[in-house]
Amino acid sequence: MIIAPYAYTEFIDGLTAQVKKNIIPMSRIDDAVYRILRVKFTMGLFESPYADPSLAGELGKKEHRELAQEAVRKSLVLLKNGKSAYTPLLPLPKKAGKILVAGSHADNLGNQCGGWTITWQGLTGNNNTAGTTILSAIKSTVDSSTQVVFSENPDKAAVDRGKYDYAIVVVGEPPYAETLGDNLNLTIPAPGPSVIKTVCKSVKCVVVLISGRPLVLEPYIGAIDAFVAAWLPGTEGQGVADALFGDYGFSGKLGHTWFKSVDQLPMNVGDKHYDPLFPFGFGLTTEAKK
Repeated sequence: MIIAPYAYTEFIDGLTAQVKKNIIPMSRIDDAVYRILRVKFTMGLFESPYADPSLAGELGKKEHRELAQEAVRKSLVLLKNGKSAYTPLLPLPKKAGKILVAGSHADNLGNQCGGWTITWQGLTGNNNTAGTTILSAIKSTVDSSTQVVFSENPDKAAVDRGKYDYAIVVVGEPPYAETLGDNLNLTIPAPGPSVIKTVCKSVKCVVVLISGRPLVLEPYIGAIDAFVAAWLPGTEGQGVADALFGDYGFSGKLGHTWFKSVDQLPMNVGDKHYDPLFPFGFGLTTEAKK
């Protein structure tokens, strides 16, 4: 079984030629076919090869979305909470005068989902699937008296005159899959860095990063009050708001080391010069508000 949708005839010709020349032994082909057939027989695909269309209405049911929302909450990793241990920013108060939500990923389901969603490379925007953006989740979570202002890329003057109680900045990577996601710099795509600098210089801020991997943070982490690695939370952005506002506590831990610079890569626990920004297994915790 091979993924070669646009060049399968060339693949078949090449593989056949290599088998005939004994470059690839026939036993290797037999083994691959045997393992594929074993799974298909076990799944009953030869008796019932197609999905039951009557079950289509089960997709996206309330209980499924609730489970996805729980997965989001548990996968979030809180990497910074306050510029000192004595002044944590999270959980955020739901009741405030006015708050700012900024960034390219605050109101974008496609960006939350990443690649391999609906299409191979994924799609940006809110017209591809149903779900809850982080912005809409924030609006539904805060107190009804709290004014929520959204600006994807606010300028300094607007931030300064806004007199915000705090800001939530949501930035990250666009959707990608496979080679098209290759990135030798691993930097936060523009205008993410400038949004972080503009907002966090003037307002207490929590930055939520939407990404499929760790990205370079060191130039900005000092200016950020709180930082959350949200990975690719998918359609249920409410899970992010659940943790930001303390309906649930943060509990996630890093499944791999978070580097300071790409020059350090590859870097693994036990390396002689192991000097990460955040080590493997790191993650701050918070308690849910009573």
